[in-house]
Amino acid sequence: MGNRLTQIATRTGDNGTTGLGDNTRVSKDSLRVHAMGDVDELNSHIGVLLCEALPPGVPDLLVEIQHQLFNLGGELSIPGFELLKPEAVLALDEALAQHNAALPRLQEFILPAGNRAASQAHVCRTVARRAERAVVALGAAEDLKDTPRQYLNRLSDLMFVLARVLNRMNGGDDVYWKSKRLADAAAE
Repeated sequence: MGNRLTQIATRTGDNGTTGLGDNTRVSKDSLRVHAMGDVDELNSHIGVLLCEALPPGVPDLLVEIQHQLFNLGGELSIPGFELLKPEAVLALDEALAQHNAALPRLQEFILPAGNRAASQAHVCRTVARRAERAVVALGAAEDLKDTPRQYLNRLSDLMFVLARVLNRMNGGDDVYWKSKRLADAAAE
């Protein structure tokens, strides 16, 4: 990996480029930098979610996800390098199965709403989808391993499930979309 920063205001990016972990410089609007930025933003939103009251085990899960997202960012910053391992995707699959098992089946779409923690989990979900799209775009233009894309896809699913879990804290529930189909069915 490249050298660690010892100062923040280096001024080397004033010309619209940024340094990657392999010491190459690329435009700040490159696909790689967009993907790195979206992953970084996702990690920051998870940090905000960690400020909320959460059920037992969820804070540890989110901190582990933050570490894995840092690995993913490092992998994206060094073309051809691998830091995010397939085991990280399996860990998300296990968390999905665990948290999904306690939830009732969805009968209708839900709104990204509810209590503040659940709403923040929905923000994490949508940013994860954007990061996934950025990684897919990068993978179409350059060689990229499958694990980053898979991780972000699974993480978005987990954030949806966690939002549902968080909405049920203290007796709450999901906020359901009031669809015309349901209204018509109820009126019959």
